[in-house]
This record gives sequence, structure tokens and C-alpha cells, in this order.
Amino acid sequence: MEWYAAYLVLGAIAGFLAGIFGVGGGLVLVPVLIFLFDSQKFPTEHLLLLALGTSMAAILFTSFASLREHHRHGAVNWRVVRTITPGILLGTGIGALLAASVPTAGLAIFFALFVYTVAAQILFGVRPHPSRQLPGMAGMTLTGILTGSLSSLVSIGGGSIVVPFLVWCNVPLRNAIGTSAAIGFPVAIGGTIGYISIGKSIGLLPANSLGFVYLPALFWIALASSITAPLGAKVTHHMKTAQLRKLFALLLLVLATKMLWKVLG
Repeated sequence: MEWYAAYLVLGAIAGFLAGIFGVGGGLVLVPVLIFLFDSQKFPTEHLLLLALGTSMAAILFTSFASLREHHRHGAVNWRVVRTITPGILLGTGIGALLAASVPTAGLAIFFALFVYTVAAQILFGVRPHPSRQLPGMAGMTLTGILTGSLSSLVSIGGGSIVVPFLVWCNVPLRNAIGTSAAIGFPVAIGGTIGYISIGKSIGLLPANSLGFVYLPALFWIALASSITAPLGAKVTHHMKTAQLRKLFALLLLVLATKMLWKVLG
């Protein structure tokens, strides 16, 4: 039961952060899941992929819950969601295949470097200057493939990629966050299918695993995050979150460093 309680708390925190920042919570979920899975003596060689797959499946619920709240506030640009989704679905499959073929140490380093980059952008307020318009169908498809591949590879909802891109394309920040939350749903669909598929042929996975998705963790994380993600989305629309963003960045730095130490050590 203590593991279920840990998953419940983790899901509540990840869901709240997903709602606020338009991310799927994977930047928090993956490092913490590695610690929890390692404490349960799961096979060391599969810790990272299990964390990535379970996190991606959990984003299905966090993104859906937060996109409903953002849609209620009129913050989702559904034209962007429709045009980018085909590329997203293709890209997430590519990303899952890459994750399975890259050595664990290399994947862990890549994940940590990605998190460090996101945290630095938040801490120093790096934001692209709105200087262009949204591309056409071909450009959106290519953007979707790149976003889906990277998102699946590091198990995120794509918010840290999509939000800066949309702001660069003159989409207001509030709408960029809401649209990113909606885009996280097809990211999670494609990524989850990918991690289940590549894990089906792997032996020695924990009981109650579906490919690289550990179902007990998914259940409790999804239950909690589905409640807290809309709360986080409400915070975005009713209060300033600048200070909270900096605390979030510091949390990411700590978690990524501890994860890297665990995996490489």
C-alpha cells in the first residue's frame, strides 16, 4: 500500500504541474518513477524504459484533464491541434523506437540534458520573440514529427517544445499553454502505443506490466492527476505563476541530477 500511496502523491503533483505549465508531467514523473521502481527491485536494465513508458501513459490522463479546463476558458487553438496531430503520431512512434535502441546510459544523459535546458529556459526567462506566423500544413506536419519524436524519447507531453514554438508564431502565451495541453493528448496516444509495442517482446518485466507500462503505477497516478490537472489549469487563468515557475525549474534540476546519478551510478 505504501507504493500505491507514493504513486498517488506523485500523480497529484505531476497533474497540478501539467495543468499550470501545459506539460504532461513527464519531466517530474520519469525521475521519481525510477527511484520508486528501483526501490521495488525492478530489473535495473529496464528501469528507465519502464519509467518512460509509464509516464507517457499517465500523460494520457493529465493532458486530457487539463485540456478540458483550458478549452472551457477558450484557450485551445483547435486548428493548430488538427494540423499538427498527424506528424505528432508519426513522430512518437519514431521516438519510442529510438528510446528502445539507445543504451540506457546514453538515454539517461540525453534526458537529463533536455531537463537542464528546459529548467534554464524557465529560470532565465528565455522566450522566443514573436516574429512569424504559423506555417502551413507541411510545416506543421514537420513540426509535429520533430515534437513527437523528442517528446516520446524523453516522455513529455511536448509543452516545453510546443509552447515556445507557438509563442514564436505570435500565439498569445495563454493560448500557447492551452493548445500545448491539447497537443499532449495525441503525443501520449502515439507514445504509449510505442512503449507498449516495443516492450511486449521483452522478458523479465515486473508482473502487471503491459509492455513498458507498469499498470499499478499508471492507475494511481492517473487517478490523482485527473483531479489535480484541472486545478492547475485554473491557476494559470486566475493568478500569476512566475515565482512558481522558478521553483518548478529548481525541482527539475534536482530530480534530473539525482536520476542521472542513480542510472549512471
